[in-house]
Amino acid sequence: MNTKRVLGWAAATIAALWGTSAQAGYADDRAEIENLSNKYMVAVDAGDIETVMSTWHEDGVLEWVFGVERGKEAIRKAMSNFGGARRVEIPEGATSRPRTRHQIINHVIDVDGDTARTTAYWFALTNNTPQGDVQLLYMGHYEDELVRVNGRWLFKHRKVFNESRDNRALFYPGLGEKDPRTPPAQ
Repeated sequence: MNTKRVLGWAAATIAALWGTSAQAGYADDRAEIENLSNKYMVAVDAGDIETVMSTWHEDGVLEWVFGVERGKEAIRKAMSNFGGARRVEIPEGATSRPRTRHQIINHVIDVDGDTARTTAYWFALTNNTPQGDVQLLYMGHYEDELVRVNGRWLFKHRKVFNESRDNRALFYPGLGEKDPRTPPAQ
């Protein structure tokens, strides 16, 4: 075997392994970020404020329907009366209770080293209806900025868009939507 052929084979092998490593790194980051989002949603519904807070950076910012919360303690205070953390009266002898369940889907995740940007759709279903059936309660999307600290992804800035509210936007540039009033380019 000649030296050029061996060096060419070695270079091709290293390049292939390097690409595989980068893809595996992105796959790991994506899985961790999706798990963070799911962990947050399940904890919100369960009223598990400690787990909710474990998903946030110390200097996190939450923009949502109730305003802007800056810092982990402000977020903790706001989230302590939201979702499953909200106290409800349960009649004596009750064997079940109405619930709301949040879902998160269609993650678009861009990782850049130890920071990431994500968008995802969310919706909430409830069986707290006069008929006791399951109905859509709210829907919207998230626009998130995340940071990796000591190997863990955390929310740094989360914008919650509730598209079920009267103040919803005509279009959302963060989702790649275009102004529907603008004619298409010719």
